[in-house]
Amino acid sequence: MGEIKTAAEIAREKLAQIGEPTEEERLKWKYGSVGEKLAAVYLKENVNLVNELQKYNEKASQVIISGVNDILLRNISLPRNESARRINKKAMDGIKSLKEDKIAVENVFSKIRQVLDHYTQEGARQKKQAYESLKAEFEEKLQEAVRKQTGVDAKLNIDVETQPQFQDEWQRMQAQMEGQYLNLLEEYKKELAAIK
Repeated sequence: MGEIKTAAEIAREKLAQIGEPTEEERLKWKYGSVGEKLAAVYLKENVNLVNELQKYNEKASQVIISGVNDILLRNISLPRNESARRINKKAMDGIKSLKEDKIAVENVFSKIRQVLDHYTQEGARQKKQAYESLKAEFEEKLQEAVRKQTGVDAKLNIDVETQPQFQDEWQRMQAQMEGQYLNLLEEYKKELAAIK
């Protein structure tokens, strides 16, 4: 019969297998959240990221920059309203201030701006057309259903926009339309993340 071990003994054995954390892991534990907090403060207030980073040694500031960049990249989104536009601009300014290869960053930013501008201009027009088309289609289907049930060919005034099926279909269509923009945006964010 095997020897029975306590939970503490099992935990010690597992820790021994894992080994000591590297210096890089320790730095991430210590400064990773500092970068995330700094990015949050930057987005809400007028903080100079470069000046804030000078308070730390080079190794720590690299970890902090990584955390800041992660948060700023996550905050670049489709400009559904004016607030999102402001956050996009501020996040992009912050990323550019921390990256060394400003030209490569600006090249990716120009692609991102194209996507965001297209979403704002063409996307809004396309959404409106799709909405009106869906509304007309639902109105026709409801009129047809009423004709089949009652045998009367009367024009009823039914507000299809309040129908749950209409709302569900509109949400699905909207997500599908925005998905194309979101996929491009994610691709460009990955390109940005890879730039030094």
